Amino acid sequence: MNKSIPESRFFLRYLVSSVFISLLVGLVPRIANAQQEDTERYRIIAYAGGDMDIWKMDISQITHINYAFANVNENGKIYFKDELQAAKQLAQFQSLKAVNPDLKLLVSVGGWGADGFSDAALTKQSREKFSKSAITMINEYGLDGIDLDWEFPGQPGPGIVYRPGDEHNFTLMLRSLRQHLDSLSNKRNLTGADRYLLTIASNDNQAYFDHTEMGKLHQYLDFINVMSYDMFTVGSETTGHHTGLYRSSSKVPNRNTEAAVQRHLEAGIPSRKIVVGVAFYGRSWVGVNRENHGLYQPFDEFYRFIDYWELEDDFINKNGFKRYWDTIAKAPYLWNPEKQIMISYDDQESLRHKMNFVKKNNLGGVMYWHHSYDPSQQLLGTIYEELNSR
Repeated sequence: MNKSIPESRFFLRYLVSSVFISLLVGLVPRIANAQQEDTERYRIIAYAGGDMDIWKMDISQITHINYAFANVNENGKIYFKDELQAAKQLAQFQSLKAVNPDLKLLVSVGGWGADGFSDAALTKQSREKFSKSAITMINEYGLDGIDLDWEFPGQPGPGIVYRPGDEHNFTLMLRSLRQHLDSLSNKRNLTGADRYLLTIASNDNQAYFDHTEMGKLHQYLDFINVMSYDMFTVGSETTGHHTGLYRSSSKVPNRNTEAAVQRHLEAGIPSRKIVVGVAFYGRSWVGVNRENHGLYQPFDEFYRFIDYWELEDDFINKNGFKRYWDTIAKAPYLWNPEKQIMISYDDQESLRHKMNFVKKNNLGGVMYWHHSYDPSQQLLGTIYEELNSR
């Protein structure tokens, strides 16, 4: 059953965009209703928004869009810092459903450095206010659900408020959201895949699990997007695979996709609720020790964050950078001996191994950050092809 019409003052903008896209549908093969009677379809979740060309997205290869980001204001309610841009882009994303009717559109709340969660989760009253603001946003923009990216409960971040009580309050916040979302689904007689979604982005390390109740809170979630990237970055002691699939050896820190998934499974989270995160960007270091082509070596300082399109244009086997492949970790990396720069990233080869890992372990699918970093969509194409191959 279709959801009710979005109750937004921006609906006219949405309607105009929808009509525009509908005129183009005849030029694009309409996608079969792949989700009908198929609850086992792998999810392919794109974090998207900001500075990108939405109309160029190959929406046929995506099951969910997490629009990033909304924030939590000083009153504990969800809001957009740039409401006009959010309204415009969400209307464009809604219009893409003319091409892919099964597409689910969620708003992701939070992100690195986003404050307000600890206060919003603190009391029953604050959680109720937060949950009602989520329902208001769903109604205003015709959303299919809410994704929370609290980085991180009970832990210090860049100026954010945190408390020891965050661990349990996060669970209570998710329970409150689940109750409100289910109430709205029931009110609108929604069933199955049409019911409103609640998801979170989770971290891989022990500190995250020490400050959350992952064994309890997953009951309120439809799935969990595991941020299995940024495992080696600014504050690391050495370089390393920031989004490697496996551990290279017992001599290096056990931070990798396999270990992240295992930690979630050990918490009692069903495998189909676990969505593996992959990176459409690289992390790099300069002043790196020359041994082992710079891999797992001390460094002088973090170099920079590099989008995948720039890696292709300027770095991969170019300008003194040579690509190497870690056969154990199933991960590529770049090394420039003259500049002593090492770069870790995901590419098509590493993604093929990760998709096989998802299928082998009966996981829920894949999410990636961020769609705009791969405008040619070759990484997305690899994900789609591998997940849908026999």
